[in-house]
Amino acid sequence: MAWIVLAFDGVDEGAPARRAAARERHLTVIAAMAGDGRLALGVPLMEEDGRIVGSLMVLSGETQAGLDAYLAEEPFAREGVWARIDAMPGRIAPLPYRPLPSPGSPMPTMRTHTVIVAMDGTDEGAVARRMSVRPAHMARIAPCAARGELTLGCAVLDAPGGQMIGSVVVTPHATNAAARAFWNDDPYVTEGVWRDLRIWGTGIAPLPYRPLPGVAA
Repeated sequence: MAWIVLAFDGVDEGAPARRAAARERHLTVIAAMAGDGRLALGVPLMEEDGRIVGSLMVLSGETQAGLDAYLAEEPFAREGVWARIDAMPGRIAPLPYRPLPSPGSPMPTMRTHTVIVAMDGTDEGAVARRMSVRPAHMARIAPCAARGELTLGCAVLDAPGGQMIGSVVVTPHATNAAARAFWNDDPYVTEGVWRDLRIWGTGIAPLPYRPLPGVAA
């Protein structure tokens, strides 16, 4: 079980300063969570011009109570950096991912990756369409993960343990155009499973992450 937290900063004039003031406390909290295995990935969300507009946090193995406890502790939530928080249950796909950046790796100073939140259609055939296409999608992305072309893939669920209704994917693409070109060949796109795609740039800070499910040795 995972929780996908999409959190968006305020848009007022003081928003960047609030994020900067809380950033070190935020990194301290998420570094401890990564080391405990409670955080699978935590990254900023960037517009194409480089502005940070929010965060993606993927919590691993957490209950609703664990999610609530994290948000009560998270400086970005407590100190008004995040103006809107959307939390969705999810499941991390077990694939042969490359290890995430660890302490001692360089801190990114620019965009290195892309985050896509892709929601399925809401029509009557959406679930059946996803399930019929899923084997071809998994067959494509498993070797991509092994080659380092897919950093993380996570299904969005309609409830804990429920139906898959979307995906969150992170890839090592430095532009929106490159990321879109990569996903344009995926069965979830060509067969119309994903209907609503939102895309942001990001960079991955080196934290003491535990291996993701199925991570390559």
